[in-house]
Amino acid sequence: MNIIGPDYLVFGVNDLDACIQYLIDYGLKPVDLDENGGLLEALDGTGIVLRRHSDQRLPAPLETATQLRETVYGVMGESDLQAIAAELEKDRHVVWGDDGVLRCVDDMGFALGFQITCRRAISLPAEAVNAPGDQVHRAVNVLAVTADMPALPRSLSHVVYFVPDAARAEAFYERLGFVCTDRFTDVGPFLRPAGTQDHHTLFLIQTPPFLKGIEHFTFHMGGPTDVMVAGTRFVEKGYSSFWGPGRHKMGSNWFWYFNSPLGCHVEYDADMDLHDDHWLARETPAGADGSQIFLFSRQEKWAPGGPPPGAGKPNQSSGPLE
Repeated sequence: MNIIGPDYLVFGVNDLDACIQYLIDYGLKPVDLDENGGLLEALDGTGIVLRRHSDQRLPAPLETATQLRETVYGVMGESDLQAIAAELEKDRHVVWGDDGVLRCVDDMGFALGFQITCRRAISLPAEAVNAPGDQVHRAVNVLAVTADMPALPRSLSHVVYFVPDAARAEAFYERLGFVCTDRFTDVGPFLRPAGTQDHHTLFLIQTPPFLKGIEHFTFHMGGPTDVMVAGTRFVEKGYSSFWGPGRHKMGSNWFWYFNSPLGCHVEYDADMDLHDDHWLARETPAGADGSQIFLFSRQEKWAPGGPPPGAGKPNQSSGPLE
């Protein structure tokens, strides 16, 4: 079952116009939007589908306040869809949609879909870094940064769920070929499906039942500078930073999280570790030292002669676990 990762997430939102503008400002491109919502996509075609919360096309909501209504995973081919269907039909109702999506509900009640992936092949250079002792990666007279440089989301990276029973939720995804790459003790696992080497496309966090839902989602960027540039532009448009910028330990990805009108946090990430089946999962206690190797606090631009950076400003939130 070669599941690659999430192709798109579906939200039924309370403020459709604000959510559309948020995702456009985040860097996603609108596709076939109308007064009832639509798709906003990254450079490779993965993305977010927005609908009004009362839209009858949406799967039934969870019993909590979360606005996430469905997670649709991309797979390599038709044989993978058939294998997933055969496994899931052992103990739950499975529906083949007219849109080609195989649908079910997982053991925590989250609506899931599976389709032959919509991901388009993209050919874009990663951030190039020059360092003493290595060959030249960015040519002479080529600038690393410019004021108008693009910094756009490339691909939907991962989704994080709050779940009331992380062990049971993990067992369900193991049936679909997900493996644990790392784990926070008494919190939950980072899970990688068979169709990708990304450190994780799903992270499960043990919480009380009333919190069940999505904690955050994120898109991969071209490198840490993309994260910093896109995040800075986002702040300048008036959106509030929640956690970051910084770099995680588990997965090693750079991160910057923001509050959103979608009822969850939204992250930029870059440079995640890759793993195969030879990797041995680590386990560490949850907490600040396990969550990041370092964490920055954004300040307004500053030059010598002015007041000290951040003078009189409160510290940022320590953020979630991942």
